[in-house]
Amino acid sequence: MRVGEAQEMTELSTALGNYSHVAALRDQSVTPEGFSLSFVELNGPIISAFRRMVRGLEFDVCEMAITTYLSAKEYGKPFTAIPIFPARAFPHRALVVNATAGISSPKDLEGRRVGVRAYTVTTGVWARAVLAETYGVDLNKVTWVICDEEHVQECVLPGNVEYLPGADLGAMVESGELAGGIGVYQGSSPSVVPLINDRERVERELVVNTGVYPINHTLVIKDELIAANPTIGAALFQAFVEAKKPFLARIAAGENLTDEERELAGRRPIVGEDPLPYGIEANRPTLEAIIRQAHAQKILSREFAVEEIFIPGVGL
Repeated sequence: MRVGEAQEMTELSTALGNYSHVAALRDQSVTPEGFSLSFVELNGPIISAFRRMVRGLEFDVCEMAITTYLSAKEYGKPFTAIPIFPARAFPHRALVVNATAGISSPKDLEGRRVGVRAYTVTTGVWARAVLAETYGVDLNKVTWVICDEEHVQECVLPGNVEYLPGADLGAMVESGELAGGIGVYQGSSPSVVPLINDRERVERELVVNTGVYPINHTLVIKDELIAANPTIGAALFQAFVEAKKPFLARIAAGENLTDEERELAGRRPIVGEDPLPYGIEANRPTLEAIIRQAHAQKILSREFAVEEIFIPGVGL
């Protein structure tokens, strides 16, 4: 299905991951009314686009990690999101510890050093949120060891962040130099074990008890384009909604699914029929949680209202 056509369409340079649920946008069987999307080849994961957008405004439309976006809003970067969320994941599996570090519960991380690639990386923010809000960990009593720059260069880090440029944090967890890590270990040493063993139960309880289903990425548009094209936000939102319909039909049928589709389909008993819900109201508890935690973790100087971070009137 093609969403809208116009004789003269504004072309938008677009950085977007190659997900199953956006395939209809990439093959142009769905297009946003009045606009055409010109997809940028990134030669790597979508994460490479975040820093380029924040620092150089290289794209008209760009997928962006949600906490990179919140940090960008804190420092007045000239782009604004619409409530489209192309990637979501529970952070629990990213938490690992050294088996010899004496960590029997998350609270034992207090007073220890824990590695995460960058302080504002979204998986790290969500993982710390789980530690604080589910397990009562005092995040200020943990030293967060990072090895990479923040995407937003202006970001001022808390005093309990230790920057070791280029350090191999995974190896440091494996050796015991770090007590644990968030999303930094890809090996299989018996010296590195999950911090949370009953992840499926805890993930389910997070959704059931709080309504929070972690959002990893959103979609941003240059403010100058929003000013020049008042319909751009609504047009893109509707196009993403339409593009997702074939994906939802496939996972409902449950046949010939890709690994990506199978993983998302497996979340449906927890999160509902649509494992990638868009819009503000369907995601309000999650958005409030990430804003609350970005403030608690000293990434934001204040808690934004949810409506402040999106183009007004889009995806309500």
